[in-house]
Amino acid sequence: QVQLVESGGGLVQAGGSLRLSCAASGSISRINAMGWYRQAPEKQRELVAVISDGGMTNYADSVKGRFTISRDNAKNTVYLQMNSLKPEDTAVYYCNTDAVVLTPEGFSTSDTWGQGTLVTVSS
Repeated sequence: QVQLVESGGGLVQAGGSLRLSCAASGSISRINAMGWYRQAPEKQRELVAVISDGGMTNYADSVKGRFTISRDNAKNTVYLQMNSLKPEDTAVYYCNTDAVVLTPEGFSTSDTWGQGTLVTVSS
């Protein structure tokens, strides 16, 4: 119903920057919240940042002031600008969307995860 394609991960030195993108496609009527989560080795997945359809944002304390989430509603795309990266930011980053989709049976909600993109920050 909703497909997510993530891009922008990679290897960067501490203090560097990366920009992640996540494009949603499918039978989308409306996307409510869009967010980024991350999972480091042997740790639980955690929220990084989320943005509502109205543009309200929320960040994990560990990334406040360094990361910025934004979205382009016309493109159904969410971005995560990551600055001043630290080795502890190393993780697989996952995009998540909460959307309303159109199915043969009518409208339905869809909570979808991307495939993940690896971010590695070297010290």
